[in-house]
Amino acid sequence: MNFDVVIIGGGLAGLTCGIALQEQGKRCAIINNGQAAIDFSSGSMDLLSRLPSGQKVQNIYQSLDELTAQAPEHPYSILGKDQVLAKAQQFEQLARALNLHLEGSTAGNHERVTPLGGLRATWLSPNSVPTVKHLTALAEKQVAILGIEGYHDFQPQLLADNLKQHNQFADYEFTIGYLNIPELDYLRQNSREFRSVNIAQLLEHKLSFQDLVQEIKQAAGSAKAVFLPACFGLDNQDFFNSLQQATGLALFELPTLPPSLLGIRQHRQLCSCFEQLGGMMMNGDRAVRAEFEGDKVVRIFTTSHQEEPISANHFVLAAGSFFSNGLVAEFERVTEPVFDLDICGCKNFDSSDRFTWTNNRFAAPQPYQSAGVVINSACQVQKNGAVMPNLYAVGNVIGGFQGIEQGCGSGVAVVTALTVAEQIGGIK
Repeated sequence: MNFDVVIIGGGLAGLTCGIALQEQGKRCAIINNGQAAIDFSSGSMDLLSRLPSGQKVQNIYQSLDELTAQAPEHPYSILGKDQVLAKAQQFEQLARALNLHLEGSTAGNHERVTPLGGLRATWLSPNSVPTVKHLTALAEKQVAILGIEGYHDFQPQLLADNLKQHNQFADYEFTIGYLNIPELDYLRQNSREFRSVNIAQLLEHKLSFQDLVQEIKQAAGSAKAVFLPACFGLDNQDFFNSLQQATGLALFELPTLPPSLLGIRQHRQLCSCFEQLGGMMMNGDRAVRAEFEGDKVVRIFTTSHQEEPISANHFVLAAGSFFSNGLVAEFERVTEPVFDLDICGCKNFDSSDRFTWTNNRFAAPQPYQSAGVVINSACQVQKNGAVMPNLYAVGNVIGGFQGIEQGCGSGVAVVTALTVAEQIGGIK
């Protein structure tokens, strides 16, 4: 099998890169090993929320200069702030074209409400997720927080109590209620089945829509705004939007414990777009080794194609970090298992010295989380100190940053993905 581009990894980074390349007329295949990190995400996407010094980011453009000074090894520092912002804005346009229902911009972060009642600065959020802007725009300061009877992955009382601690909501009235849906009794009998995905499938396909509408309206009481667990609509947001229209209430949804319905929706929509554009998804497969000619990769082998290689002009590594086995921690070193690429990390991290991988304080950012492959400004990778011209890396497999602590994991994914698509598209 031969393609223009083979992408290893079918998460946010791999799919974004694949969609952009398919739109350019490239013939792409994505080797997808299974569930990606996006399936476990909140649905919101961070560009940059905090600097390595701990300072919170308000103005992203100004903060990118300070980021370069504090962390020259960060992918944003390597790409340059103009490229970062240009590709972030390009993704905003792509998200609108794909109808991902995301709100926000590179002009600055906004604060979204978390399932535990915290406020988290982020770049893009689904318009169904409550934000400070949404709540302060309510005509009446009364919100009903509705759980589902027997569903413990969403705790309305804890959410309400924590929200009241914020000055912005000190004078709001939060009421607590639960939806009584007997049709869910079958799932309640097996706690392993009583998850957001299973609930969403049942509510959408086996429960009377009007009965659900009436149950929400009755449980909401006099409140005109309602918080719900994200259990309504698996494939996209259409079902949730229909509920909002039918109830006449301002409905908002909050992500629950993983797997996250909001992340799964985005993953499915991105996969659908890629395939509609003519891309090939090779699901349930995993890249295991590669063959080189000089400094170029010419073919790879997978678990399903160990005798029949997959060839391409360009290869993109989007395999993620330790979570998805894009990186592997052996006893003596951190490795990238398919190509054995050079590994970097943050300051004082040495991939060959296990004692530098962790911080003595458990709650502190752990240095191993910054491990990943080395890239240049074109996102080309490095092996034994030499740049590989037709092999690129995108997303969390790249080293030099703390995606969770700095709030930039999604941003690095889409910015590097679109940078690589631009690089490959410009090669004649």
